[in-house]
Amino acid sequence: METIQKTKSEQLLKKVSGNVCAATGFAASGIHAGFKRKRKDLALIYSYTKSTTASVYTQNKVIGAPLVITKQHSQNGHAQAIICNSGNANTCNANGLEIASDVCSILSAKLGIAQEDILVASTGVIGQPLSLDPFKMGIPALVEQLENTGGSHAAKAILTTDKEIKESAVEFQLGETTARLGGISKGSGMIHPNMATMLGFITTDVAITPTALKQALKEVTTDTFNMISVDGDTSTNDMVTVLANGQLGNNEIVSDQDPDYTVFKQALHAVCEELAIAIAKDGEGASTLITCNVSKAKTEQQAKLVAKQVISSNLVKAAVYGRDANVGRLLCAVGYSGAEVDFQLVDISLRSRELGTVCVCEAGAIVPFDEDKAYAILGTDELFIDVSFNEGVKQATAWGCDLTYDYVKINSAYRS
Repeated sequence: METIQKTKSEQLLKKVSGNVCAATGFAASGIHAGFKRKRKDLALIYSYTKSTTASVYTQNKVIGAPLVITKQHSQNGHAQAIICNSGNANTCNANGLEIASDVCSILSAKLGIAQEDILVASTGVIGQPLSLDPFKMGIPALVEQLENTGGSHAAKAILTTDKEIKESAVEFQLGETTARLGGISKGSGMIHPNMATMLGFITTDVAITPTALKQALKEVTTDTFNMISVDGDTSTNDMVTVLANGQLGNNEIVSDQDPDYTVFKQALHAVCEELAIAIAKDGEGASTLITCNVSKAKTEQQAKLVAKQVISSNLVKAAVYGRDANVGRLLCAVGYSGAEVDFQLVDISLRSRELGTVCVCEAGAIVPFDEDKAYAILGTDELFIDVSFNEGVKQATAWGCDLTYDYVKINSAYRS
């Protein structure tokens, strides 16, 4: 197992397999129910015992019906199952709330749990009529195929235009016990989050109160999922949900003052960051993952504004695709980000792991640089844009991707 991070309390996070089934007491499944022509399109994540739950949701004013039902069902801070279909967002449908509620009713009868303990999600085309029939026909098989190694099937079933499944899991120590936390996510287009993005489902065997779990999720989301962008569009169905079933048997984490809270939050951050980066890398039509690191800022908020704006700029994204080291576009993005920055102090470099670094701006002025090296760096599959404010000690990172012809092709014919 690969060690991916050391926490402040010197605990090690180690990568493990299994995604949402990595933690004790979880099972999952994914089947083809008929929402799409061929691919798996209906997923289930199930805890054998009732779990603490917390979610963050899209800030789009047009909200998918499944989110409304999920908010209602999770008000008490507990849940036991998550069902998600892909291919149809169940948004802007006259009977959307009825459909989402009926899905929970059908599943509750099959699982033998309360309807209110089921959370529901949908992803796909907005405004397309949705029939209950695929759920009626698919749910029995979905439940029958539940297994504690079924996470990969669920990960495939939630995809839409994604090319790759997105999964992550870690184990870590809480006292004398070994905890696990894992997740899956989907997202490729319509990605520009605000409090949440796309769909993300996370599970853990840690015992934690709903209040502490919600706080940890909000804090982590701010630095991970909320720091990615593919195309500047915030979806109507964005949601990230965590289930914590407590089967680890640890002393329950009750607040951020608990020493175990820090360790848990770092594990949650590691998984969410890996899932977020995977989404940015798999952006519709993308050929290059863009990572913008902002350093030496006066405040973290100022650093975040610039990092997010750089990776969100269509001009920057197009320049990366064209391998054009147009430094003016980078400085322009810094300038209209809303951050209070003295541009005469700003340094910018382009970097890749394989080819090293080329400085393109010093003290706010474009400097002579090796155009051939910059061209080569821009052509790698992972580009780092390093921006230094030279004003303080705060930093932030955001992730995005280049803007290609394929993005236009995909979205010009999305419904077909």
